[in-house]
Amino acid sequence: MIALRFLPALALLLALPLAQAVAGPSSAVTKRPSATADSDTAVLRKVINGSWRDRDNRSRDRYRHPVETLVFFGLTPRMNVIEITPGGGWYSEILAPYLKAEGHYTGAMFDPASTTDAKRSAYYQGQWDKLGEKFAGNPAQYDKARLIRIDPANPQLGEAGSADMVLTFRNVHNWMMADQADDMFAAFFKVLKPGGVLGVVEHRARDVAGEQGGKTGYVATETVVSLATAAGFELESSSQVNANRLDSRDHPNGVWTLPPSMRHDEADRAKYLTIGESDRMTLRFVKPKAATPAN
Repeated sequence: MIALRFLPALALLLALPLAQAVAGPSSAVTKRPSATADSDTAVLRKVINGSWRDRDNRSRDRYRHPVETLVFFGLTPRMNVIEITPGGGWYSEILAPYLKAEGHYTGAMFDPASTTDAKRSAYYQGQWDKLGEKFAGNPAQYDKARLIRIDPANPQLGEAGSADMVLTFRNVHNWMMADQADDMFAAFFKVLKPGGVLGVVEHRARDVAGEQGGKTGYVATETVVSLATAAGFELESSSQVNANRLDSRDHPNGVWTLPPSMRHDEADRAKYLTIGESDRMTLRFVKPKAATPAN
């Protein structure tokens, strides 16, 4: 249940009209914008245009709007940032080089030993190997980046109150399906400093009924807000930068019907390419400054 003190912010968030959701970046933001300085944004743009980025990853910028998203979260190059389950490293290619000189980047990945399911364990190991190889293959950009293994049933992300920002991109539905969401959000709260930021991007269901326990890949905004506030966070602001009004969210294979997964009949390829990637919420939560780090 969402605490009463968060209902005004949530009501404002949910009241945003669908007309504000566009297939590209939007300036529709509730409450205040982030405080990222213009000079830091200029450095971020330079990193995003870096030659080391994978060509296929760069082609997704038009859907994922990394500059606008990270500026909205308030990222600066001097922060200690933890990215949760970075997968193949789409955002790692940006975050690790951006933070290299003055900040710290940590990618928290699920430990293959944390599950008895052989296929899932192999999947976790494959992700670890792939991202590790990416980092090892370009020390000029990634030699200061750190990868850690965590148990999703008991995630330990580092010393309590040590991180400035925790970021997660399109992961909440997976934790919901595995009944791990509460533990994950609690871990985010624990590792963040008072005043630290949790940035969440997630596929957006129309409502709670549309999320079907995360099985479609789409999650209701109110569900994410409830998970975060139950862990102690406050919803500070929201953005429509990753909204997509073309996404009907009723696809035969859920969000995986759309790019980049493209799980559909070949005859429908043009249709789903026209839609593009999913409609997404972009939420900035904060750990209250009065909060005491957990032991």
